[in-house]
Amino acid sequence: MSTVSTELYQEIQHFYARQMQQLDAGLADEWAETFTEDGVFEANAHPEPSIGRAVISAAVKQAHGRLAESQETRRHWLGMLTIDRGEDGTLFVRSYALIVGTKKGGEPKIVFSTLCEDTLVRHEDGWQVKYRKVTRDDL
Repeated sequence: MSTVSTELYQEIQHFYARQMQQLDAGLADEWAETFTEDGVFEANAHPEPSIGRAVISAAVKQAHGRLAESQETRRHWLGMLTIDRGEDGTLFVRSYALIVGTKKGGEPKIVFSTLCEDTLVRHEDGWQVKYRKVTRDDL
């Protein structure tokens, strides 16, 4: 494995900025499109991984609906990215994510602290997540 250029590092940061803003806005289908067709979202907070765009999108819609009902806005803040490139061009990205929740009229609070481990592959439209593993620090 090798490290990546500054330009590619910035490209990947932009990918995550757009992806997290789609998630926070409840754009479930658009967010799911950032995964490969057979992409996997695994989290230690979920009993089973979500596999495939349709399943990933449905999970986001359900979660965003619950947040809307409780009048809570969530923001994902990703940082501390490390990026390694495999021999085939696949990227292996580790990052920390803080999820901030704010109830209507309330104060922002850190809801979760997580480690995010992604496998990214190049697609004709840019990068896509082939596999994501999210590990919540509290579990």
